Amino acid sequence: MNVFPDQEVDEIIEEKIKDADTHDLVVYNDDVNTFDHVINTLIDVCDHAPEQAEQCTYIIHYKGKCVVKNGEFPRLATMCKTINDRGISAEVK
Repeated sequence: MNVFPDQEVDEIIEEKIKDADTHDLVVYNDDVNTFDHVINTLIDVCDHAPEQAEQCTYIIHYKGKCVVKNGEFPRLATMCKTINDRGISAEVK
């Protein structure tokens, strides 16, 4: 017995495939960089609004890390390198 109409099944499969290509850019806390430096980096590199960058920075500080961007690997890898070049620890997962 099929619970979902065929069109809905196709949409679910498409969404799963799309999600498989999505990666996370994670920024980690450290004891070196200032809040302002991390906030400005997120604004410049990840195109965050100032409020979003500030919220992510507080999450990084209190939780130890934060996913700051989702997307395709090549784009996130470029952002990650730029963040790392600014002395902030980040990786793409």
